[in-house]
Amino acid sequence: MDVSSEMIYPLVPLFLANVLGVNKSVIGLIEGIAESTASLLKVFSGWFSDRIGNRKWLMAAGYGISTLSRPIIALATDWRHVMGSRLMDRFGKGVRTAPRDAIIAESAERTHLGRAFGFHRSMDTMGAVVGPALAFFFLGLFSNNYRSVFWLSMIPGAIAVLLIIFFMSEKKKASLPNSERPKLTLKHFDWRFKFFVAIATLFAIGNSSDVFLILRAQQTGIPIIMIPVVYLVFNLVYSLSAIPAGIAADRFGKKRVILLGFILFAFLYYGFAVAKDTTAIWGLFAIYGLFMGLTEGIQKAFLATIIPQDFKATAFGVYNTAVGLAMFPASLIGGWLWDHVSPSATFYFGAITAGLSAVLFVLFIAVVKRDAPNKINI
Repeated sequence: MDVSSEMIYPLVPLFLANVLGVNKSVIGLIEGIAESTASLLKVFSGWFSDRIGNRKWLMAAGYGISTLSRPIIALATDWRHVMGSRLMDRFGKGVRTAPRDAIIAESAERTHLGRAFGFHRSMDTMGAVVGPALAFFFLGLFSNNYRSVFWLSMIPGAIAVLLIIFFMSEKKKASLPNSERPKLTLKHFDWRFKFFVAIATLFAIGNSSDVFLILRAQQTGIPIIMIPVVYLVFNLVYSLSAIPAGIAADRFGKKRVILLGFILFAFLYYGFAVAKDTTAIWGLFAIYGLFMGLTEGIQKAFLATIIPQDFKATAFGVYNTAVGLAMFPASLIGGWLWDHVSPSATFYFGAITAGLSAVLFVLFIAVVKRDAPNKINI
C-alpha cells in the first residue's frame, strides 16, 4: 500500500504549488484537515475492533477506501478536489491503523515487541522506497505529468487489498456479552499511558507535515524531477534502520531509544532551518529517515507494554488520534510561519517543541523508574 501512497505523497505539494498555484498556508490547511480526519477515526476504529473482535476486515476496508481516492486527485482541477482526495485517503487510514497495530502487538512476545514493530515499519517503508522510485521513473517517462502517476498508483493499492482478503487470517476471539465488551473510555488506562500520549502529542504539534520538507528541498534548488529521489533516500534509510532500532530497543530499553529520537529530531529540524544548499538537504533527509526508524515503531512497541490486553486496539486508536489531531495545528502553524515569518521559522518551531518533549520524557522516565525499579526493562 505504501508503494501506492508514496507514488503520490511527495508530488502532492508540488502539484498544488506548481500546477494549481496554491499558497503554502492552503497546503498546510489541506494536510492538517486530512490528517485530523484520519486521527478522529482511529480511536473509534480501534474501539470498534476491540468490541467486535475483528481486525482483518477493518484493515481491508481502510486500504480499499484509500485506493479509491486516487481517481479524485488524478482528475483534480482545483485545490478543493485535492483536499477531497486527501480526506478520503486519510479516512481509509483512520479505519485501518489501530486494528493493524493491534494485530502486530498480539502477534509478538513482549520481549520482541520492538523488533516486531520495527519489522513492520521496515517493510511498510520499503514500499515507500519503491513508490518514489516509480514516481521518479514515470515522471520522466511522461514528461512531468503528475496525473499519469496518480492514475498508476491505483494498481499497487488494489493488489494490497487483494492480499489482505485472500492471504491474511487472524485467530477468532470468543464473543463477549454486551456488558463485558470494551467501552470507549480512558478509565482502563493508567497515568503512564496518559502522560506518554501527552508527550507524543506535544512533539507532534511541532512535527509539521512532510510537505514542508519537500518544499524546502525545492526551495534550496533541488529539481522537481529529483524530489521523489530525495524522498526515496529518506524512506530507504528509514526502512534499513527500523529493524536494528527495534532490536536495540528490545535489548537496551525502548525509553532510551525514544529519547534519542526526540533529541535527534530537534537537531534535525534546526538543520532544515539553517540549510542553504542541496548537499545539506540530501544529508538531512537521510538523518530524518534515521529518526523515523528510531521512533515510529518503537513508540508503539513501548505503548504495547503499558496497556491492558483487552484494550490494545482502543489504546492504539487513542494514541494515533491524539498524535494525528496535533497534525492539524502543526500544519497550520507550519504554513503560517512559512508565509508570514520565514521558511526557517517553521523548522525552528519544530526544534523547540522536540526539545520540550525530550525534557518531559526524561521526567517521565525518572518517575516510572522510581515507581517500578524492578520491572522488566521497557
